[in-house]
Amino acid sequence: MHKIPVTVITGFLGAGKTTLIRHLLQNNQGRRVAVMVNEFGEVGIDGDLLKSCQTCDDNPNDNIVELTNGCLCCTVQEEFLPTMQKLLERRQQLDCMLIETSGLALPKPLVQAFRWPEIRNGATVDGVITVVDGFAIARGRLVADLEALTAQRQADPNLEHETPIEELFEDQLACADLVLLAKTDLISEIELEKIISWLKTQLRSTVKIVTCADGQISPDVLLGFNAAVEDNLASRPSHHDHEEEHDHDEEINSVQFCLDSPVDAQILTRRIKELVAREEIYRVKGFVNVANKPMRMVLQGVGDRFDSFFDRPWQSTETRQTRLVFIGRSLDSQRIEQALTRVC
Repeated sequence: MHKIPVTVITGFLGAGKTTLIRHLLQNNQGRRVAVMVNEFGEVGIDGDLLKSCQTCDDNPNDNIVELTNGCLCCTVQEEFLPTMQKLLERRQQLDCMLIETSGLALPKPLVQAFRWPEIRNGATVDGVITVVDGFAIARGRLVADLEALTAQRQADPNLEHETPIEELFEDQLACADLVLLAKTDLISEIELEKIISWLKTQLRSTVKIVTCADGQISPDVLLGFNAAVEDNLASRPSHHDHEEEHDHDEEINSVQFCLDSPVDAQILTRRIKELVAREEIYRVKGFVNVANKPMRMVLQGVGDRFDSFFDRPWQSTETRQTRLVFIGRSLDSQRIEQALTRVC
């Protein structure tokens, strides 16, 4: 039986990982693709968004799996391993697999799990794709929201002068087989040239940088590296190579907001922006039940930048409901609910 080639897609919150995977699924060229999503929060926004791809797969509920119990690199043993074993039971029905890590996950511990006997004979890491937010980099940030960058700082036992977010970015680049520079349609040619020149100084000489807007890139560019990354980790150094564990900021949490009645999309977006100005909200994502519209609206926000689009009609078998996830620091569900309840 063949080994399933697995592509690991890593990058910070809001960099564009889900948008990339959605485009890949919609243009899969007949490949039978399974996706593992390391969702942050109980409401499966990313997974549901991927399942809504009309052309991605005949059995999206079987082939798109969400891991919701925390950062994937911290739950490799408890959650990733049994989920992976279940997928491997039907590997003859799959051509490849994608794993979307959370914005806080280290890529290397996940790749190391592919050395375990329970996985090694059934799957191999075909390649690691690191998605970089070009718009954020152009403004001197590693992530879109500067407050998020500051909030995720932690003391490192080996490199105290560096922040964990910087170390994580370096680890993502060090593990990459390809860097996808996203949101390049939002920056100038001069900014793009400077970013590419800087990234090249951070990467192994063999790692290429590919630009991308709205996740639109051929699957042939992202798949088929045949890198067997798990056998080549020595050349991909990590700041955490000598640490048994790594800790994340426990004050970072997610809050879910649900509303059954239809809403005015403009009023809702304005209220959310007002919330972002008051609260330490780093990311907003979800679905909106817009009044007098037959289509479901997808809403995504990073910092003060919001995007929306209608992805598909509401199904007769589902409840028309606004479902949003807010990710930030010490968020209070009651305050968010009070601010957003009256948006009809």
